[in-house]
Amino acid sequence: MRLRALPAIFALLLISAHLMREGQSILILPCLALGGLAFLRRAWTVRTLQTALALAALEWIRTLLLIREARLEAGLPWLRMSLILGGVAAFTLWAAWLLRPEPKPLAEGAAPA
Repeated sequence: MRLRALPAIFALLLISAHLMREGQSILILPCLALGGLAFLRRAWTVRTLQTALALAALEWIRTLLLIREARLEAGLPWLRMSLILGGVAAFTLWAAWLLRPEPKPLAEGAAPA
């Protein structure tokens, strides 16, 4: 298994837990199944995982904005929560970025393009 896929698997577990808490249980199994794609080495699996992780990051940002608004209306502190959820969204995007294909090494004597 590629070690670069571990953050993606962890990010998918995090979004699955979030979806379970939100009561969207129908989406949990597909998110967990996407983790299995990390074990396949095909171009379409990388793009599928990156797309799923980008959507997960958008869900974290949406959640951040909804909770922030509710806390502002209630007069409660919101900064720490925003930093935490913003960090989770950034981690999810980083996990997607790590999945990018590795560059092929140049053949000896070949000029870079």
